[in-house]
Amino acid sequence: MKRHVVAAICGGLFGLGLCVSQMVDPQKVLNFLDIFGNWDPSLLLVIGAATGFTMLTFRFVLKRKTPFFEQEFRLPSSKDIDQKLVVGSAIFGIGWGLGGYCPGPAIASITTGLIEPAVFVIFLLIGSQIEKIWAWTGVWLSK
Repeated sequence: MKRHVVAAICGGLFGLGLCVSQMVDPQKVLNFLDIFGNWDPSLLLVIGAATGFTMLTFRFVLKRKTPFFEQEFRLPSSKDIDQKLVVGSAIFGIGWGLGGYCPGPAIASITTGLIEPAVFVIFLLIGSQIEKIWAWTGVWLSK
């Protein structure tokens, strides 16, 4: 139960940060991507702050033998850059560029009552399920 409470607090804090930094506004993201037009570099500050905070704190977190509410740390073990990673990253980037949302801000944006983020999240979930089906059937980018 503690784990779920902490996860909810962390998710709420993340969502609050997205709202305060205005990253829930797709126009803010689209302006960041428009480097030859109405470029808005503020997303770099958000990314920089998040990366800096993670770099400072992650080393202290990993010095612990176990996480606070888990039996072990679950860190990615694969460092391979394969076709699935490249294609998935490209699809993610295209969706981000067209919609102006990535998953976190889209979910936080649902609270605004606008229909666009809700539609984005619905199709995000559909796309996630399609990938699971492809992975399960072994069809995903077979060689």
